[in-house]
Amino acid sequence: MNRFRFLLRSFVLALGVGGLLVAPPAGALPISSPVYAKQVMSIAADCYAIGQEVAAQNGGTLAKASSATRGGQAVCVIVVLVPGKDGERPRRAEMVVPAG
Repeated sequence: MNRFRFLLRSFVLALGVGGLLVAPPAGALPISSPVYAKQVMSIAADCYAIGQEVAAQNGGTLAKASSATRGGQAVCVIVVLVPGKDGERPRRAEMVVPAG
């Protein structure tokens, strides 16, 4: 039993190390690349601007604007705080709109 555990651990460790040594496919951008970072920053800035527009349309205040991927498409997840009626606390409204 101990021999089996030892072999299993060795196998799993070898797979993990082997996966780290494999080079990424040609043309793949690492997450830390400047091009990737620039794309993320531009989408985040677009989502903030879209969030400001959505908040103004709903008469609320932008609480959060973040980018996400849903169904393979880039979208913005917008959270707006809409004032409550008759002095009630604000209502939280979350909307998903296409990025762009």
